[in-house]
Formats: sequence, structure tokens, C-alpha cells
Amino acid sequence: MRGRMLAFVGLCSVCALAAGAYVRHAIRRAEQAGSAGETVAANGDRGLRPSGTTVLFRSTAMDSSYGRLALAPIEDPSRRQLVPTLSCERVDFASGRGVCLTAARGVVTTYAAVVFDQDFQPLFTLALAGAPSRVRVSADGAFAAVTVFVSGHSYGGDFSTVTSIIDLHRGDYVVPNLEQFTVWNEAERFDAVDRNFWGVTFARNPDTFYATVGSSGRTYLIKGAAGEREARIMRDGVECPSLSPDNRRVAFKRRDGNAVGPVRWRLSVLDLDSLRDVGLAETRNVDDQVAWLDNDRVMYTLPNAESGTAETTTWVVPANGGGEPAVLVPLASSTVVWSP
Repeated sequence: MRGRMLAFVGLCSVCALAAGAYVRHAIRRAEQAGSAGETVAANGDRGLRPSGTTVLFRSTAMDSSYGRLALAPIEDPSRRQLVPTLSCERVDFASGRGVCLTAARGVVTTYAAVVFDQDFQPLFTLALAGAPSRVRVSADGAFAAVTVFVSGHSYGGDFSTVTSIIDLHRGDYVVPNLEQFTVWNEAERFDAVDRNFWGVTFARNPDTFYATVGSSGRTYLIKGAAGEREARIMRDGVECPSLSPDNRRVAFKRRDGNAVGPVRWRLSVLDLDSLRDVGLAETRNVDDQVAWLDNDRVMYTLPNAESGTAETTTWVVPANGGGEPAVLVPLASSTVVWSP
């Protein structure tokens, strides 16, 4: 019996060491600037390329399509087609390049960013250091920003993030971690040891971006310059910004009140010139990085609470504080508008 017990303890130790070694290896790969992505066989379906304005999204239907990448005409989202080769936790796409964040669950779960083209053919696969949280592709399709959790599972508790910028044409990291950036709060450096970055959104010039930095329970909107490896704090109380197509406003989620209990977020839009914001007509709790349908409307994902499952719906609401929410794409999340 003593021999069996020692053998069992030894087996557990080996498993723990293997898991720890994988995590260290994944973090090292994500931190290595210029690490080349692994080329994947091109096996997408060219027949799926749409001819008109289309929504690209992650299916959340509770069937064999769950998690699969899908697309449909914006005027009739029920005519969805599944992409046979891609299943995603998060997805974004612009100007012929997309990024699908994946999770391969097993004894040790592994995560990756799969870069694909307009024919949905995978081009590169890059290892991620933790669970996928956010992804944004620049309007010109040149770069993507990816945020992952490396510990913890929600913004409401203890957590740590790694936010990286990927070159989508070379398939490597050009900024392994935004923590390498110098952040300024007016004339002072903002270098708190507990700072975390997430929710990147790119301007028309992809060297310019906006993001959230958090520290000591507070969040701030920053404007960054990737080439200079610097960013400046613009305002507090902004989480998961999303820049409008005209680059004049940022849609974001802000904490709704100071009530005890679970954190609730309210959608707002910030004018970048005046730094004044307006609350949107959506009053439900939206824990998402919204996207813009056009210059007048934003879209976002909410769970289908009545279903009691992981089903979600993409909604749309005017960006000026008026109107009311409406369903855009049922059984969908991480929705992107594509106009070839």
C-alpha cells in the first residue's frame, strides 16, 4: 500500500510539473517579440466569400454549430453559413485579415490565435499565454490586439492580463505585452505595479490606439502610440473602449453605481474632443467590448437569460442616447460587419 501511495504521489507531481512547464512555455512564446507564427495548411472554403454586406460571428446555438464561425447577410441573419475550419472563443475581421481566438480543452487546456484570410484559410497560429478575453483587428487589416487572462476569470476580482499586438501579415508579435509601454498621467509616469491593460481599439492609423488601463480598482482610458511605446491617460471610468468609424467617439462600458454586489456595466459613448459622455438606451448589464455597426449605432452581446444556457444574442442600439435596443443577430456573439 505504501508503495502504491508513493507511486500515486509521484504521478501527481509529474502532472503538476508538466502543467507548470506548459504555462511557462506559453508565456515565453507570447512574450517573445518577433517569434514566427506556425504556418497552417490552407483549407478554407472560397465559396463562402460574400458579395454584399455581411455579419461574421461566433455561433452560440446549442447544437453542433456552437462556437463555430458563421456568416450571414445582414438583412437576413437566419441565412447563416458555417465556416467548416474555424471554431472561436472570440473573433474579429477587417480588410481581408481575421483573428480567431481558440481553446483546445483537455487535461491541460491550450489557447491560440489563428490568423485567417478573406477565404477563411488559416495562415498562422500563435500560442497564447492564457484564456482569450478580447480581440480587435485594425481597419486596414495589418494588426490585431489580443487580451488574455493569465490568472483569475473576471474583471470584478483579482486578475492579470497580457495584451499583445500581432502583425497579421508576418504572423508574429510586434508588441508582446503593453506593460512594456510608458504610460503618462499628465506629467507623471503611471507605473503602478498592479496595472493591467485590456480592450484595445485601433484608429485609422493603426499606430494610434485606445485601451483601458486598470489599477487599484480604478480604470482609465489611454491613447497610445505603438511606434513610440508610449500612452497617455485621457479620462477615468472607461472600460473596453471601441472607436467609431469616424474616429470621433468611443463607445465603452462604465460601472453603474456603487451598489454592493456583482458589478454592473452601462453602455455609454464618449466624445473625444469634449471628453463628455452620454448613456445609451440599453440599460441592461453589458459585459462586452462593443463594436460599431456604423457611425450611428453600436452592437453588443447579451446572454439569453431565459434559455438557461450559453446562448447569446447580438443587439444594436443608437449611439446618441435615443431610440431603443433591437435584435441584430440571434444566437451570436463577437459579431463583425463585413462589406467586401
